[in-house]
Amino acid sequence: MTDASNARWGAVYLGTAAVLAVALALLVLAVPRDGDDILWTKQMVSNGWMAWSFPVALFFWIIAAILALFTILAIRFPEVPRIGILGIETTRGDRLFITLLGSAFINLAWLGLELGPQPWAMAVCAIYGVCVFRWV
Repeated sequence: MTDASNARWGAVYLGTAAVLAVALALLVLAVPRDGDDILWTKQMVSNGWMAWSFPVALFFWIIAAILALFTILAIRFPEVPRIGILGIETTRGDRLFITLLGSAFINLAWLGLELGPQPWAMAVCAIYGVCVFRWV
């Protein structure tokens, strides 16, 4: 890699981080307030078609940030699909999709079966994600 190429990639990383940081700052500024109190879970868009509270918006911001990261990784470090324990070829993006889909089902089962506090489901999802990226 040349110095110019490294500088270009540094600019790409910095630019992406700046765009994501501005988007997050705008989300935080859009959170409803009542005097000095910040109402984190109150609906951000009154009479909207979806309950856009800050936690919901943050969830979608995180998904967008992960997709941006994976796009940059795919361009910067092209990958070769690999065959894991499922017996199918998967790329990083495929494994991300499998992780997100499986995590949704884990969380739904956790809620439906009332297995305990939801943060524990997040821990299970993190372990599941590590396993998917390692062996699938």
